[in-house]
Amino acid sequence: MKRILVSNDDGYNAKGIELLAEALRSFAEVIVIAPETNHSGASNSLTLTRPLTVRQAANGYYYVNGTPSDCVHIALTGILKHKPDLVVSGINNGANLGEDTLYSGTVAAATEGYLFGIPSIAFSLTERNWPHIEAAVEIAVHIVRHQLAQPRQAPCLLSVNIPPLPKHEPENICVARLGRRHPSQPVIEATNPSGETIYWIGPTGEVADAGSDTDFGIIKQGKISVTPLRLDLTHYDELSITHEWLEGLCVNP
Repeated sequence: MKRILVSNDDGYNAKGIELLAEALRSFAEVIVIAPETNHSGASNSLTLTRPLTVRQAANGYYYVNGTPSDCVHIALTGILKHKPDLVVSGINNGANLGEDTLYSGTVAAATEGYLFGIPSIAFSLTERNWPHIEAAVEIAVHIVRHQLAQPRQAPCLLSVNIPPLPKHEPENICVARLGRRHPSQPVIEATNPSGETIYWIGPTGEVADAGSDTDFGIIKQGKISVTPLRLDLTHYDELSITHEWLEGLCVNP
């Protein structure tokens, strides 16, 4: 039987992870290790300034007083006796489109699995409060089954966004590139009871690129977007330009 490690960023008691893990257990060995509390926006952060605690809930899930990346890292390097065949993150309570993927704890949990050479998939429901979550679970299971039955030659990192529809058809799955947003809106300034100025991070920027081949565009059409991600941040087109800019300073030819 295939082994699947499941995590998320909404916390171990979130509806999305409970329904997804239950569905995956019908055909795979599943272990859930997720944050104790919500860590949306945690990105790929690891907790290095304090020790972490792992506890087990009544339903068998493990929960960690840390980030999504902490959870997967601890699972793969300290808890699991066998390497899983797949890491699944989600289903997230809200979209992870465009630049959202850089900040997303959901995507980060999958990324941590990918860094260890394991195929990893992040699933997100594009509206909050779990509308039509059962249909989203069905399509997530369909994609997971396909990955386990036809694994790719090299480990993949996929971000899957699912619109809130009462029913999905497999033929509505589309491969998409990431869209783009405008810069985030200004912070919201307030005053705490002590009279100190405090700031809330403002809303995300409006969509700037929602072409038909983007994740924004695909979701707008009511279809499922699947975006393959990579972690090499090198801007290769800028290598020669940067070399010329540093002429006389850099030593490599």
